[in-house]
Amino acid sequence: MNIVLLGAPGAGKGTQAALLEEKYGLVHISTGDIFRANIKGGTPIGKVAKSYIDAGKLVPDEVTCDIVKDRLTRDDVKSGFMLDGFPRNLFQAEELDKFARIDVCVNISVDFSLIMDRICGRRVCSCGASYHISSLGGRTTCEKCGKPLYQRADDNPETVGARLETYKTQTAPLIDYYKAQGKLLTVECGNATPAEVFAMICGKLDGLNK
Repeated sequence: MNIVLLGAPGAGKGTQAALLEEKYGLVHISTGDIFRANIKGGTPIGKVAKSYIDAGKLVPDEVTCDIVKDRLTRDDVKSGFMLDGFPRNLFQAEELDKFARIDVCVNISVDFSLIMDRICGRRVCSCGASYHISSLGGRTTCEKCGKPLYQRADDNPETVGARLETYKTQTAPLIDYYKAQGKLLTVECGNATPAEVFAMICGKLDGLNK
């Protein structure tokens, strides 16, 4: 089973990807990880990508597609993979269809107002722990290690709003793209817990195999 995982920033794709990877034995492919691996390894594609990043420019769609295409040539993906962070727009989706078979697109749908509250209310610790102000009760230190909690610089309404707007204009059209192909599975999350969202996704995916 080859999956494209869609969802706005803050929708919980990372959490669900880890759970899906374990349950279905899929290879989780994050474009961010691929970029970092190629740049660190000094591959030809990585050098091209690095030249754009160092210049403060976006990596062109063609280069991104080449990196993903190269990753999908490896033997470990033959039993199934899950793409996270790719495709990001219609051009990338159309190119993906030229070099890979996608069985289903799982769209994690969360209201933007909930995402805004979730991210802007997040407080983190240097130890890796993460909290939400609604559950802290005014506490400003980590319950695990006692260190001060802080808000990430980009966890603010302006930055989050800009990221959501980019998703809305560039990535959201993929919902209709995969719906037209009969491959779209949308999970309406609302205030569901990660475990509840996972159960909903699995229910839909297992239903496909019956």
